[in-house]
Amino acid sequence: MSGEQKAEAKVEQAKGKLKETAGRVTGNEDLTTEGLGEQAKGDARETKEKVKDVFKD
Repeated sequence: MSGEQKAEAKVEQAKGKLKETAGRVTGNEDLTTEGLGEQAKGDARETKEKVKDVFKD
């Protein structure tokens, strides 16, 4: 996985986790859901890059 893509995926996952936590603390369900969505998007990006690496070799 390229370093840049991996970093982007990790940042997206971290931002999502922060939003999820903030949403839970404040009782904001929309923010919690948005955070979970960002985490899933980061996970998907990371998985996509791993699959690309498998086929690259």
